[in-house]
Amino acid sequence: MSADYDYFKTLVRSYHPVIAIDTVEEDRVEHLLLRTATELGVPLMEWSITSGMRRHGESAGPMYGTTDPSRALAHIEESSNNAIYWLKDFTPHLSAHGVARQLRDLTTRMVESHATTTVVLTGAGLELPDDAVPAATYFELPTPSKDEYAQTIDWVIQSVAWRDNAQIDTSLLDKPALIRALSGLTLAQARQAIAYAALDDGRLSPEDVPGIAGMKAKMINEGGILEYFPAEERHRELGGFAGLKAWLEDARMGFSEQAEAFNLSPPKGVLIVGVQGCGKSLAAKVIARQWGLPLLKLDAGRLYGSLMGESEKNFRRATFLAEALAPDVLWIDEIEKGFAPNRGDSDAGLSQRIFGSFLTWLQEKKGDVFVVATANDLTKLPPELQRKGRFDEIFFVDLPNERARDEIWQIQLRAHNQDPAHFDLPGLVAASDGFTGAEIEQCVISSLYAALRTAQAPCTELLFTAIESTVPLSVTRAADIDALRDRARDFRLAE
Repeated sequence: MSADYDYFKTLVRSYHPVIAIDTVEEDRVEHLLLRTATELGVPLMEWSITSGMRRHGESAGPMYGTTDPSRALAHIEESSNNAIYWLKDFTPHLSAHGVARQLRDLTTRMVESHATTTVVLTGAGLELPDDAVPAATYFELPTPSKDEYAQTIDWVIQSVAWRDNAQIDTSLLDKPALIRALSGLTLAQARQAIAYAALDDGRLSPEDVPGIAGMKAKMINEGGILEYFPAEERHRELGGFAGLKAWLEDARMGFSEQAEAFNLSPPKGVLIVGVQGCGKSLAAKVIARQWGLPLLKLDAGRLYGSLMGESEKNFRRATFLAEALAPDVLWIDEIEKGFAPNRGDSDAGLSQRIFGSFLTWLQEKKGDVFVVATANDLTKLPPELQRKGRFDEIFFVDLPNERARDEIWQIQLRAHNQDPAHFDLPGLVAASDGFTGAEIEQCVISSLYAALRTAQAPCTELLFTAIESTVPLSVTRAADIDALRDRARDFRLAE
């Protein structure tokens, strides 16, 4: 947190009157503010609606009348001392009559006075009206460091021993693995996860790591923007994609110590475009599984909210969390639906701003976040995303060729507990020419249902019947597929 702390201290020293921190981790904010105030030689004052204004660490009651938000601001204006004023959950009070105007006037005078006085606003989901605090600066509290997680693990072990008079067996504790499982959680969430794992069986061991990862997945999924998949949940195979697989083997070396020694940056990501149902989404899952990384799925359409500023805030939260959980794979499904500048929003500039923020983040992102973006419709994909350099490579996924269809048939049969050797694979491969991987999967499923319905063993004949009753996309949307191939002629083939 050292670099982030230095940045925060510089904000205070450079006369930024209002700093906003969107967080519920008040204990970490307290540490940040107290350290800053101590090093700058100014007092730390803190306010809440229940406690009023008081000096940090003092047990005396609040300053007279300052439980009222307006009176608290008046106290700051009347004070002649340089200080850091920490206002907790203050944002909702800006809707009260005159309070927003009062804060705006206060910040204007603070800037004019050149005093080392800063108002720090904190709260969950904090979003300031632009007209209320135009001089506000947002500061992102970094996720806990490895040292903070390690200290939290030790604290929970000691706390359980003191509170419950129970000794936790740590003889098998793999602290680095446990810290990796906790990454991305707040310290409060980490304490809960560790305590649950410890009290469940009276020990902390490698066996607790999957459980903690599952708890983390639940917490992240409840946020509604990202969907988290631990590595052990993904077992599906990817048929075909020989070109993509070969490229990934080389790209994987970008995360190695040898690449770091050559001062090489890790790969940024790939854009996969192509025919619907040909395995683009599955490719994202397989990349994460093969690299042993967690997978985060971002449905770009979820970013857009109805409230002013909500969409930008959702984007910041999504990218911040992706970096906090790094190394990981961030899968952006149907990217053309979320980041295209021509979505037709009522706010015509909103999608353009989100798109611009995405391009900037893609270029400057911190942490080892490998982005896998998938798209079906190239006509809606901004040309800026199709330029070389935005992604490490752009792959086009066409209808599976003969070799790929052979692999897909075998994968789908094995996935449904069938031995591929018992079927006429060459005949099935030939009969399914022009089929997508999803259509082949559906043929297998349909034939198995037919076997159940007719009380017979699964066989090639039932598969042929399913194939004959399927009209593939290559027939119903032949013109669209031809147009897609034409637009993607300069892209690298995934097969």
